[in-house]
Amino acid sequence: MTNKQEYINQAEEHLLHTYNRFQTVLKRGEGVYLYDIDEKKYLDFAAGIAVCSIGYGDKRYTDAVKAQVDLLNHTSNLYYNPPIIEAAGKLLEASQMDRVFFTNSGTEAIEGAIKAAKKYAYTRDGHAGHEIIAMNHAFHGRSLGALSVTGTKHYQEPFEPLLPGVRFAEYNDLESVKEQITDKTCAIILESLQGEGGIYPATEAFMQGIRALCDEHDILMICDEIQCGMGRTGKMFCWQNYGIKPDIMTSAKALGCGVPVGAFLMTQKVADMSLVPGDHGTTYGGNPLVGAAISVVFDIYKEDNILDHVNEIAPYLEAKLDALVEKYDFIKARRGLGLMQGLELDPSVPVGGICAKALEAGLIVISASNNVLRFVPPLVIETAHIDEMIEKLESVLV
Repeated sequence: MTNKQEYINQAEEHLLHTYNRFQTVLKRGEGVYLYDIDEKKYLDFAAGIAVCSIGYGDKRYTDAVKAQVDLLNHTSNLYYNPPIIEAAGKLLEASQMDRVFFTNSGTEAIEGAIKAAKKYAYTRDGHAGHEIIAMNHAFHGRSLGALSVTGTKHYQEPFEPLLPGVRFAEYNDLESVKEQITDKTCAIILESLQGEGGIYPATEAFMQGIRALCDEHDILMICDEIQCGMGRTGKMFCWQNYGIKPDIMTSAKALGCGVPVGAFLMTQKVADMSLVPGDHGTTYGGNPLVGAAISVVFDIYKEDNILDHVNEIAPYLEAKLDALVEKYDFIKARRGLGLMQGLELDPSVPVGGICAKALEAGLIVISASNNVLRFVPPLVIETAHIDEMIEKLESVLV
């Protein structure tokens, strides 16, 4: 194959059509830019859906992954391996959680978190049949368990019946959560900042209120940090902005900055009363390759003061996006925290069309919810990149 269209035609012939892909074929990355097979350059403000937080081509990262490939890729979880043990230590230190289970994806992390919560309640009460409260407009993944706690009906309907015993409440509405609590409730699951649902940060009152409800009723608080975690909001994990700590949390995406890895973490209290040998497992999860990637990611975050950089650069991005809200009547609002931002567009201006036009102009941005333009760039962007993004975006808004 020699040209873009040949690649696209073969992909459409061979791959299951579960994505409406943009009409480009990406080949390589450098810094915060991506290049297609024709060497067209794109400024990346999507980061592979909030995955590539250190950008592309960081030699420390690529050297560490290459070195591990030369040593050992896989052992299974029947044996220990040094990289994942080192990675676990760094992840637990950053999160101040006590135990971690590594998965292959964010969806699998959600599945494990649900199982841990149910097993905790089973151990406590001596019986099954417990329920979970999730949030409307939440997105936690597309496997059947994760889909069961995803609060968007059109994602669920073709695959029903789903996991029983899931009740939905309104995000940032504590009273609606209280109304769903019963003596069967074992967990409340929520994104610390809703992503696919439209870039909605939780309020401090809501997060602290959920924590208080969980403490009062011996319910586990599960924070989904798959998209909003790993420094994106200026804290290593978004829940750390709110003065609370969950009982269980999930991570993925930027955890490995491109290798397929996720994790669910828990306090020692939950670990002591939940999953034991035989309850959960994975063949690939926590293999040496992803362990090496996770470990060097944490090293890079520390060496480059990534969290400080996010806190320094985010106000500039917010100001530039706020200026767009003021300038264009069809941009209704800006929402977000740190380098996870969204612009809500009027329904008369389809966001998909904006994303496609931006791609033609050499800018990669993606959507969220029905009509939100989402900005989740690599965390290493500078003000010059934000200026370039605004210039390219405005060229397609007129």
